[in-house]
Amino acid sequence: MKILVVGGGGREHAICWKLSQEKQVEKIYCAPGNAGIESVAECVDIKDTEIEQLADFAHEHNIDLTVVGPEVPLVMGISDEFSKRGLRVFGPDKSCSRLEGSKLFSKKFMVRHGIPTAKYKEYTDIDKAIEEIDSFGYPVVIKADGLAAGKGVVIPTSREDAIDTLNMIMRDKKFGDSGNLVVIEEYLTGIETSILAFVDKNTIVPMESAKDHKKVFEKETGPNTGGMGTFSPSTIYSKELAEKVYNEVLIKSLEGFQKDGLEFRGILFVGLMITENGEKVLEYNCRFGDPETQSVLLRLETDLSEIMMAITEDRLSEVEIKYSQEAAACVVLASGGYPEDYEKGKVITGLNDVDDSIVIFHSGTKRYDENIVTNGGRVLGVCSKGATVELASKNVYANIGKINFEGMHFRKDIGIDYE
Repeated sequence: MKILVVGGGGREHAICWKLSQEKQVEKIYCAPGNAGIESVAECVDIKDTEIEQLADFAHEHNIDLTVVGPEVPLVMGISDEFSKRGLRVFGPDKSCSRLEGSKLFSKKFMVRHGIPTAKYKEYTDIDKAIEEIDSFGYPVVIKADGLAAGKGVVIPTSREDAIDTLNMIMRDKKFGDSGNLVVIEEYLTGIETSILAFVDKNTIVPMESAKDHKKVFEKETGPNTGGMGTFSPSTIYSKELAEKVYNEVLIKSLEGFQKDGLEFRGILFVGLMITENGEKVLEYNCRFGDPETQSVLLRLETDLSEIMMAITEDRLSEVEIKYSQEAAACVVLASGGYPEDYEKGKVITGLNDVDDSIVIFHSGTKRYDENIVTNGGRVLGVCSKGATVELASKNVYANIGKINFEGMHFRKDIGIDYE
């Protein structure tokens, strides 16, 4: 089987790494890939948003399955284009991808199908939003409606901060047209966790749980990022909670797809807040989370290609999916200044000095002459398995000291001091 993976981040490196270990996978291409992915796949110089070129490549190289990693091409309709050409693709179509592409669409979907979520209101008029902002109380959650690379959610703690945020999103257009509409929500308190699920037309199967840390600094402080680290399983995700989420969120989501005529095939990511009043859905994503994927795929024992092929044929229910009993942890090494301004092109050293038990997934890297250099905000995901989350994390931190690049920043509490 020949597979094309679309994307070039840590999530795509983890997908390629997992696929490269599977007997039925003969060849992996990755477009555009990165300096780490090239060790397990042939990188192709096509951007993940160049949908026509990607479809041409898949046709010309007789690709059996194309796996779409990032959200932007999914929201653009890459799956629709591939399907139109008779090419097998893993990832929801444009209609389904609105669950991630529009915060308002997903909130209306949740309310329509009785899926627990925070109270909200949408605004296209900034003056109206400012006029009503106090009614939500503080802190308050303000979301740009469209895609914003994981940074479009801001949590102001005062009226002044809220007005500044609304101006930044709606007037200054920090996130471009994604900020033409904002969703303002009540702030939920509790413990945040997430669940990934495999989905086809008839079936939804949750993966092992994972806990993501969005804030850039320890103790969940500082601005939101795309994710500074994860561990799996989530320490709060008990069997009782898993059963409740399955019945109240996952099954209701699947039934909602069916009722709304959405033929969802791919990955559904559900961000959850576990509150005193039960679990509430914070967001949907329509693809593997990053860096949740890095932790979860380390534990997946069933062939990923087998699962994906089954989903494209609506026979997910026939596949038995198994995971390692070991825990996994992933700590992100980020560029100095991330998630705001940061420099690229910093030489990375020590990648070959880590223990054999460590797996490094490249997020933002490229090859420059004889060196591997930084090429993004999140640069590397340093990962390990262990008997417990804490042991896996300690092994990661024991090895991070061997890796270096100018300005390197990482959180020191992933999986160890996470409450």
